Amino acid sequence: MNEMYDMSIVTHNMSVMGILAVILVNLVMLLGAQDIRRYAKRVRIFMPMSATMIAVILFTGIVMMAAKHLNFSVENVIMIIFGIALIFLELTRYKKLKHLDIGKEDALKTYKSIGLKILNIEFFVTLLISAWMLL
Repeated sequence: MNEMYDMSIVTHNMSVMGILAVILVNLVMLLGAQDIRRYAKRVRIFMPMSATMIAVILFTGIVMMAAKHLNFSVENVIMIIFGIALIFLELTRYKKLKHLDIGKEDALKTYKSIGLKILNIEFFVTLLISAWMLL
């Protein structure tokens, strides 16, 4: 049981680093975007990576909770809330892109402001929670 718990901690930490990398890649893609159509196509291709990383984080968290016999602590509750918030933020970002009028000239500028806000929130909250958990 200890081996499973230790392995899930390492996997969980690596997946948190992975989601930080995915958020950074999304930020770089958004900052470098020149054409909204090309950007939307790239995001649709890259979207499963974000979803997979979030799923890995949630799954390893569930494994660790099961190893601790479902002992709810403050850290566990905060992680559950964070997971739900991360899913909500990603869905909001994709929904904004999906319902964007691509034909408008300022569509990319409009989406960049929204997308950057969401990605910055995701990045800094993930970074803060990671730092808090390491302390």
